[in-house]
Amino acid sequence: MSAVAARLAELGLELPAVAKPVAAYVPAVVTGNLVFTSGQLPFVDGALPATGKVGAAVTPEDAAALARQCALNALAAASEAIGSLDRVTRVVKAVVFVNSAPGFTGQPAVANGGSELLGEIFGEAGRHARSAVGVAELPLDSPVELELILEFA
Repeated sequence: MSAVAARLAELGLELPAVAKPVAAYVPAVVTGNLVFTSGQLPFVDGALPATGKVGAAVTPEDAAALARQCALNALAAASEAIGSLDRVTRVVKAVVFVNSAPGFTGQPAVANGGSELLGEIFGEAGRHARSAVGVAELPLDSPVELELILEFA
């Protein structure tokens, strides 16, 4: 078992199957020693567990859990692109989009769901730059979407 797979097992998690793109893109692209993931929705077994705006139909706490699922989905896409997450040397950046109700300003707390998971998995190498962005809408009315840039050897 790989080191990252073992860490995921310790956390009671496993990488899901790579989510099928919902439009004309690929899940991840490698250039040089970086892998860029496309924005990942919080699909679980091919379905969104929740839809709607954060701060209205979806609580910030539930959205943070969905951001965690997005991060797992992004890691699955990255793993498929580079062969193993054990090759990751640094999480460079995360961008988290939050489908925000008017007046909702808690995007950073929602994004923490994904960011904290990356730290739990990769330790110091999981500390990253980040943008947490409130948006008016997301594909399929998803509450959250996350993309990653990872460095690997």
